[in-house]
Amino acid sequence: MTTNLYAAAVQQFDKAARYLDIDPGLAAYLRLPKRELTVNFPVEMDDGSVRVFTGYRVHHSAALGPTKGGLRYHPSVSLDDTRALAMWMTWKCAVLGIPYGGAKGGVVCAPHELSVRELENLTRRYATEISVLMNPQGDIPAPDVGTGEREMAWIMDTYSMHHGYSVPAVVTGKPLAIGGSLGRREATGRGVMLTTLEALKRKRITIKGARIAVQGFGKVGAPAAYLTQERGARIVAVSDAQGGVYHPGGLACRELVRHADQHGTVCGYPGAEPISNADLLQLECDVLMLCALENQITAANAPSVRARIIAEGANGPLTPEADEFLIKKGVFIIPDVLCNGGGVSVSYFEWVQGLQSFFWTEDEINERLRQIMVRGFHQVSRLAHKKRVDNRTASQILAIERVAAAMTQRGIYP
Repeated sequence: MTTNLYAAAVQQFDKAARYLDIDPGLAAYLRLPKRELTVNFPVEMDDGSVRVFTGYRVHHSAALGPTKGGLRYHPSVSLDDTRALAMWMTWKCAVLGIPYGGAKGGVVCAPHELSVRELENLTRRYATEISVLMNPQGDIPAPDVGTGEREMAWIMDTYSMHHGYSVPAVVTGKPLAIGGSLGRREATGRGVMLTTLEALKRKRITIKGARIAVQGFGKVGAPAAYLTQERGARIVAVSDAQGGVYHPGGLACRELVRHADQHGTVCGYPGAEPISNADLLQLECDVLMLCALENQITAANAPSVRARIIAEGANGPLTPEADEFLIKKGVFIIPDVLCNGGGVSVSYFEWVQGLQSFFWTEDEINERLRQIMVRGFHQVSRLAHKKRVDNRTASQILAIERVAAAMTQRGIYP
């Protein structure tokens, strides 16, 4: 049975909130989204027919600043999933000290089944529908599963056409030519790499030769893999939606990226053995990077996991039951709200650069990101030690405390 993501997010919140002395009414408020928008809109298809799509945009909190969160195009998009992802975005921004609240959006669709023209029609119409919430000071979308730079360019252009002038800061994750940021493409994967390096130090595992398996060799997993490999680790297995490849001596990740670009999958990479996603999760390794989708490790397969460290490059890849089991087993988990926060950190840099029309170099971006991720890791680790709790609970305690403090100091209007 698939775990309801919103129920899991609330369960995590309740566990962390028990360690905080916050007003019960404030806690009840933080368990709920601030606002939700559901839109049903028509799109003209290539054959002239009209198809109706459903989309969502959810704001969880705006206590720390404008809401921020990606847009997902996937058949499994649901309101409850969007609520959970928005809530996790709130905690992610708060734990890393980024002045944003959490949001998330998406459209129920299979983007690979649509032509480029149909995708553009869908994206521009969806952007128009959610423009009642979207603006550079209020709500700033970004890419997620099924979307990327191209879709962000369409959204920025649509919003700008409605206003009569270019508004680059209304979305992040844009192409460089129209105000995107250097370092953004690798940012989430780089954050996974940086927190993984800190976790290896914490567990006294030498990075040189450390065995790493990566589930989800895409926008997050591929950079996480090759950036970690370039620091001496051995990437022994990677997978995507079609399957995976395994080589105990290590895979050449940059070459594997080129193979995946040419063939649409990592499968068939020369010199490697095929491996299923299920088997990859059970490999004996030092680090398992989960960079695919949610609910990948459950109560059913958690006992088979043999990794010493789990890095959550995706949101919600462990169910609460699996989380509890693996913590008791002694697995060091880098929670999603910390581990994959590199994307929103560099999105913040992109937004600031767009507002100022002043840009930083890639080295400056990467160094600022390193400082944020390493600081966040150690703040969470110290709190986990102090409170004698697991890393996920510590990260949520830290985030909830910061959001609750902001709300208390702002007061309740009117």
